[in-house]
Amino acid sequence: VQLQASGGGLVQPGGSMRLSCVVSGTMLSIGVMGWTRQAPGNQRELVAGITSGGITNYADFVKGRFTISRDNTKNTVYLEMNRLEPEDTAVYYCYAGVGSSISRGQGTQVTVSS
Repeated sequence: VQLQASGGGLVQPGGSMRLSCVVSGTMLSIGVMGWTRQAPGNQRELVAGITSGGITNYADFVKGRFTISRDNTKNTVYLEMNRLEPEDTAVYYCYAGVGSSISRGQGTQVTVSS
């Protein structure tokens, strides 16, 4: 199973960015999908998750700013990030429940800076 995240980069404070993550290499159904992040010197933290049925959950620090969604026909999960803050700077990792395991991608860097 491979997870390929894309869409990171440099954005100014207050800006927006959309991350995508495609799951490939499996014929099994995909359960929960989501995003975590890790900033330098910090532990990895959950950002948002979404079930196969579309039920979402968010970390308090992104509620109202980030939106997670998925396209089950494309095995893809998205993270729409608005009103970005310098504190959102981190490597963002996607994950997916495939079979009885959780698979994770390599991450994409998001830098919020003027």
